[in-house]
Amino acid sequence: MSIGIHIPEYPQDCELVAGEDLAEDPAFWLAHVLLTMGDPGEPAEPYGVDAAAYDAMVERLGDPEQPWPVLRVRFDGGHTVHAVYANWEDQNDVEFVVSHPGWGRLGHLGQCGADEARPGLSWPELLALAAGTQEGGEGLSDPSERLLLLLPVLGDADMPGEAYDTVARALRDCGIRPEAAGPLAAMLLGEPDPVGGPRWTVTADSPIAVCSSPYSPRRVPLALGIAPDRALALAAALGGRQQG
Repeated sequence: MSIGIHIPEYPQDCELVAGEDLAEDPAFWLAHVLLTMGDPGEPAEPYGVDAAAYDAMVERLGDPEQPWPVLRVRFDGGHTVHAVYANWEDQNDVEFVVSHPGWGRLGHLGQCGADEARPGLSWPELLALAAGTQEGGEGLSDPSERLLLLLPVLGDADMPGEAYDTVARALRDCGIRPEAAGPLAAMLLGEPDPVGGPRWTVTADSPIAVCSSPYSPRRVPLALGIAPDRALALAAALGGRQQG
């Protein structure tokens, strides 16, 4: 039985349930990356996923009659990323928010769906969250699962070449057919854009990096308005780039 959860400051006119049990099924991971980064109509069998299981997973993830699944990534300092499959009657989104019990607000990493808002993470930040400390028993603890869950909000002009191998390895770890993992990683990440791609910088206004993309919620510091000591703690937990 799914466990109901509460995200402080998140609109509570919907029922939220813990969705980490979905992570045990490779169909979830294929659906997650294709719904948010690719083509959900792609045939599932080449990736080693049963077509019927994939279709059932896509239907569950977008069902407005069911409670909204939430998968969590807890990381250093008591922070938590929540990936919420928000399914209204007329719109399906995947929302990525960060919470902390001492903030009194949410930090928005991004949204995939009708109203796109991303990127929300640089490559170093994604790696830091994938490897971050698991504090408590809730949420995903496997680094590959954590990386794939947050991959849809990645955007970075300075992404290294080994990023493709890192993502392919995570896909294999999560049940994608080994020989298909490399091509799928290449499709999800696309061609690098070192000129026009998103860039991340730390300014004098905040220790938390901001993004150059006009579509990113992180055009302003994440969780803008939190106390300076909490901003420093969040910046350290994200492991982001330093100014200059």
